Amino acid sequence: MIYSSSLALLTDLYELTMAYGYWKLGMMDREAVFTLTFRRRPFQGSYAIAAGLETAIEFIDNFHFQPSDLSYLENLKTANGAPLFEKGFLDYLANFSFKGDLYAMPEGTPVFPYEPLLLVKGPILGAQLLESALLNIVNFQTIIATKASRIAAAAEGDEVVEFGLRRAQGIDGALSGTRASFIGGCLSTSNVFAGKQFGIPVKGTQAHSWIMAFDKEKEAFDAYTEVLPNNCLYLVDTYNSIEGAKNAIAVAKEKKINMIGVRLDSGDLAKLSIQIRKLLDAAGFKEAKIMASNELDEFIIRDLKKQGAQINLWGVGTNLITAKDQPALDGVYKLAAIQDEKGAWVYKVKISEQLIKTTNPGILQTRRFYDESGRAFADMMYDMEKGLSERNKLIDPLDPTRIQTIDDNWNYRDLLVPIIERGKRVYTSPSLSSIQKHTSNELETLCPTVRRFLHPDPYFVGLEKNVYDLKMQLIGDLKK
Repeated sequence: MIYSSSLALLTDLYELTMAYGYWKLGMMDREAVFTLTFRRRPFQGSYAIAAGLETAIEFIDNFHFQPSDLSYLENLKTANGAPLFEKGFLDYLANFSFKGDLYAMPEGTPVFPYEPLLLVKGPILGAQLLESALLNIVNFQTIIATKASRIAAAAEGDEVVEFGLRRAQGIDGALSGTRASFIGGCLSTSNVFAGKQFGIPVKGTQAHSWIMAFDKEKEAFDAYTEVLPNNCLYLVDTYNSIEGAKNAIAVAKEKKINMIGVRLDSGDLAKLSIQIRKLLDAAGFKEAKIMASNELDEFIIRDLKKQGAQINLWGVGTNLITAKDQPALDGVYKLAAIQDEKGAWVYKVKISEQLIKTTNPGILQTRRFYDESGRAFADMMYDMEKGLSERNKLIDPLDPTRIQTIDDNWNYRDLLVPIIERGKRVYTSPSLSSIQKHTSNELETLCPTVRRFLHPDPYFVGLEKNVYDLKMQLIGDLKK
């Protein structure tokens, strides 16, 4: 349990001031629906990989205000020096726990812009208080899992080791990032703490400092072999990669061990790996691996593969653990519906001069359709309360000229599943290995052209006609 203690103050101040407003106005128990979505396709691809759910569940399960939290809030002041929150509100928070519902896409599910990764339904005060933390958790783990899935795809079945601890954005960035990397397709990590917490296999070699601590490179390899004869993957580029590989081979032969392989961390990785492969094979080490590190990402790995590089183990650090080319998912958490004083649902939409920032109203579920071959064909967002129109017509929320009619013979699956009902967990989380397998299986249902790194074919995501008509009506009413 990473979040076994409450982190109720892991929030933006405006969540608490709004919660105070709902309490002050007697609105705190009004039922509301919030959806967590993202708007832009990460890394110029087409999909994201949903991640962070288990961490979010832990956060909600342990959400409560501790006495020290309330003491801190009691001392906050307004601009004129008065208490920001009155005591009655703080007393209310002292007994607060989340009593609503949570629906979510299971981790490892490919998700597209505007589709809800999470749907929170319950008393508006509690649903509002979860916003900042849920965005923090889901945005980060989703972007890292997505990056990892692309890197794993580029490696074409080779093992990818997550190497990012020293470059991660803080301790939790390293820990959550390693977890998300495993969901996306990394098979092991150098991060021992993450290995302990999540049961992820750990791997490592030695640093250049080990080689430099000895007078000669061969002496360093010899010493390492004495210490760990069954864990020898030699770092060979400290001085000269080819000579380093020859020294590694000499030591492995002298010590009569089956070395795991060698690691390259600099230089022309394609050229060097081809030369070193020949040396290893000639010496009888045909099973020895060649590992590469050094600022790798999916594009470099793909290019090295095309160049015939003989690398079959990839250590990926900075570009993965920070999602360096797009370090944030633009996830948002927006109000989609609220009950009026009589308990009737009132649907809400936020409009903007930028069409991309206009939200979708309703208590939305996402239904994924599959053709006869099992290929995912299109996703429909529909309202769980209103149901479907007679014909399953999907309309692109950004381009109403793009319309897809669903064949009645297509199979489908609703992606959001119940996680918490009235504050009680009803979902059994799968193992992390099962989530990783789910990621792989789900990506296989997408057309390869949709999974392309750059300029992928667009995957059709549309609003069910009832939802689209409602959205247009609400926008028209607001503009009047």
